[in-house]
Amino acid sequence: MSRAEARFTHLATATAGITGLIYGWLRYFVEPIDEFALVNHPTEPLWKGLHILLVPLLLVAFGLVFRDHIWAKWHSGTRPRRRTGLILAALFAPMVLSGYLLQISGDPAWRQIWLVSHLVSSLIWLPFYAIHQLTRT
Repeated sequence: MSRAEARFTHLATATAGITGLIYGWLRYFVEPIDEFALVNHPTEPLWKGLHILLVPLLLVAFGLVFRDHIWAKWHSGTRPRRRTGLILAALFAPMVLSGYLLQISGDPAWRQIWLVSHLVSSLIWLPFYAIHQLTRT
């Protein structure tokens, strides 16, 4: 994996993670100014849109990482950082699929399932990404 690909992966992860965290904060923790408001904060739709626009960059980055890093490390038997890497790889599909299904689901019960799945997988994935970058375990 080249330095440019690694930088792109870090940037895609950071932008997807930051926009998702800000949107989640505005959506679930900020009280609306007006009791009749459709959103809790005026910038909530902006952050949601940015998150949805930037996440495909993370999908491209994961494809690069899978091709040049995950698959190569798996077949070579290299051990450093394998545990955190395997956790990241395993959580990626549920995180992405639940985010996608959350956008297209109309049934409130399924939306809740996809929301919880997306939040749990994302909130586990982000710190493990940081741990994977900072440690050798």
